[in-house]
Amino acid sequence: MTHLDEYRIRVAAVQYLQRFLGQPIPYKWGGNDPIEGFDCSGLILEILQSVGLISHGVDMTADDLYKKYQSNTVEHAHTGCLLFWLNTSGRATHVEMAVDKYYTVGAAGGNSSTLTRDDAARQDAFIRMRPIEYRGISKLKICDPFKGAV
Repeated sequence: MTHLDEYRIRVAAVQYLQRFLGQPIPYKWGGNDPIEGFDCSGLILEILQSVGLISHGVDMTADDLYKKYQSNTVEHAHTGCLLFWLNTSGRATHVEMAVDKYYTVGAAGGNSSTLTRDDAARQDAFIRMRPIEYRGISKLKICDPFKGAV
């Protein structure tokens, strides 16, 4: 595969991710589909599975994804990069995908008590786009899952 193939897959993934913006898809703890809702890792898995980077049926947490792509750490975010926010022990607790070098999209706003659409509505927990720095950058790690993938 060529760099052009890598670019094509990266763009396809981000375009698919952006289709979820503005849709009434709730955040759902443990969620992994657009009907019932996504949690942060469920959304990213859907995107990576859609372009063949991760096999269908695989379930991973934000920390599992971080461990998988940690060797592809990059200094600055760009289209398709995964952004991981780590806790004080170095465990990834949240993941989103960069749509460019300024913005990220993710399933956010919920937690382990967000299990229904009503829970998500009360907590304003949905898929949304935000500036990369919105969660802070002190514990932010950026990895490129497309680097060397094709």
